[in-house]
Amino acid sequence: MRILVTGFEPFGGHAMNPSMEVVTALPTSERLIRRVLPVIYADAGRIIRDLITAERPDAVLSLGLCGRSPSILLERIAINLNDDTCGDNTGDSAHGRLIDPAGPVGYWSTLPLVAIHEALRERGIAVAFSSHAGTYVCNHVFYVVRHMIEQQGGDQPCGFVHLPPVGSSGLSLGTLVDAVRTCLGVIERHGARK
Repeated sequence: MRILVTGFEPFGGHAMNPSMEVVTALPTSERLIRRVLPVIYADAGRIIRDLITAERPDAVLSLGLCGRSPSILLERIAINLNDDTCGDNTGDSAHGRLIDPAGPVGYWSTLPLVAIHEALRERGIAVAFSSHAGTYVCNHVFYVVRHMIEQQGGDQPCGFVHLPPVGSSGLSLGTLVDAVRTCLGVIERHGARK
């Protein structure tokens, strides 16, 4: 099983984005496609669509930073909306702009979230479910990928996980890397059952 795992560059005054650090720290492998995306609505969406077309991964796990969270957040839903007051890294705040005017309101994650939650808790890693991935570039990428897979009639597991800042509730970068490797292991095991 080949998994595309993406993170984001720093944004919004954050000197470091743990999603970028985790993606960079993951081991190089033929089974793992690692990319860091820009925090720019249009560019991030285009780049990840191009990656999926070129690489044809069996699953997609996108990662981002939630600066106010003390734990890892497993995002349940991507919504068809770009809307943020601080703007992306070009200053585009995309106030109330639909991601796809012809697309549905939202998409459920197709990752095995319950199994991921259980696996992380067993490792003593702080984790919680989140109802949706917000309306910033993280959500944009989540929605774009789910929409693309749906339109192509695919069944690749796809979803989004928000990481807390390093040091939040004692979560070190090493712990976050271990958490993401745990997520990838669960995705692989569930994919192998198909």
